[in-house]
Amino acid sequence: RSETAARAGQPLVGKRWLAPYLKGIWSGYGTAAGGIAPQAVSKPRPDVTAGACLRSGYAPVMKVPVTMAVRTLRNTGVDFVPHLYRYEPGGGAAAGAAALGVDPHNVVKTLIMETEADDPMIVLMHGDREVSTKNLARLIGCRRVRPCDPDVANRHSGYLVGGTSPFGTRRVMPVYAPATLLEVPVAYVNGGKRGFLIELPPASIGSVLDVTLGNITAE
Repeated sequence: RSETAARAGQPLVGKRWLAPYLKGIWSGYGTAAGGIAPQAVSKPRPDVTAGACLRSGYAPVMKVPVTMAVRTLRNTGVDFVPHLYRYEPGGGAAAGAAALGVDPHNVVKTLIMETEADDPMIVLMHGDREVSTKNLARLIGCRRVRPCDPDVANRHSGYLVGGTSPFGTRRVMPVYAPATLLEVPVAYVNGGKRGFLIELPPASIGSVLDVTLGNITAE
């Protein structure tokens, strides 16, 4: 602002003055001088350039995290739609489903579990269902199966618990899932980062991973 304009009380009209107001209008929040109301984002708004998909609420356009899961899907030629949302610690699949406004049954939980011999595995399950470790042990042919401790799970997968993807794990592990998982109309799988889900056809899961199917859903 020039000294002359400051003394005269005249508004600034340069780009530096307009930028924050224009940014607010563009992203759906803030009010510019002259009483222009905020523009609420009411529907998913994909941004092809940034590769982000925004859902209801106020959020800036963000680039897709380039995780090992994303690299794996790109390298195998699998098409997917990324979804970013505000991560809630301990919220699990239910929080992700609520943030995206989708059926939690279609959200896939990625669990790192192990046998009594400490052999790790990846277990995929519907977001609204639990794993029957008894049935899973019977399917594998071991005595028992248990969840890995978080630190152990992180070492096996290369991800953090809450952001574990079955794609691009640090260690190659066998994968188990109920057959019903591949029958959902669309699947939402963690993309390798907390607050990041990948939407893709369930058949794509089977095309990238060697999945053993069985009756492992708890009643």
